[in-house]
Amino acid sequence: MRVITGIAGGRKLKAPENYDIRPTSDTVKEALFNILQFDIEGRKVLDLFAGTGQLGIEALSRGAGSCTFVDTSKKALDIVGKNLETCKLKGKLVNEDARLFLKRGGKYDIVFLDPPYASGLYDEILDSIASADILSQGGYIVAESLRELSLPELSEPYKKLKEYRYGRIKLTLYTRS
Repeated sequence: MRVITGIAGGRKLKAPENYDIRPTSDTVKEALFNILQFDIEGRKVLDLFAGTGQLGIEALSRGAGSCTFVDTSKKALDIVGKNLETCKLKGKLVNEDARLFLKRGGKYDIVFLDPPYASGLYDEILDSIASADILSQGGYIVAESLRELSLPELSEPYKKLKEYRYGRIKLTLYTRS
């Protein structure tokens, strides 16, 4: 697992030895950042269910203005902190359940949503994002899931834009108009 490009391009990222965390594959990560490539510079990013932090770190490496990494696991956030240090990047680490974090609100331009696939949290978290209205106008939510999982439509002003399939993985892109 590595940072693909940007100021930290090529740096190797740490992953847990027991693989309790499922990192996004390089193929899917590269496809995701090709989709967002012109919408990253200077943006405020939220990496929910951060795991190793690789999505937020990739965004920072490509010029995002800031990134908040949220995870319930202290071990995961320790890995995120080490990965940020390795890449000479800065981010805000929040050790909290994503549902509680979202209740506090705030505005973000890009939200990465990648909970454990079997968690059943997708609908609830997407609804919480829309209810708290944390996405800035023209911002994006990128949800990574298994291909067969059907993700919901969200109420206005949120809109499901497109689904992208990569083998058994699907990326679902939402925006706030």
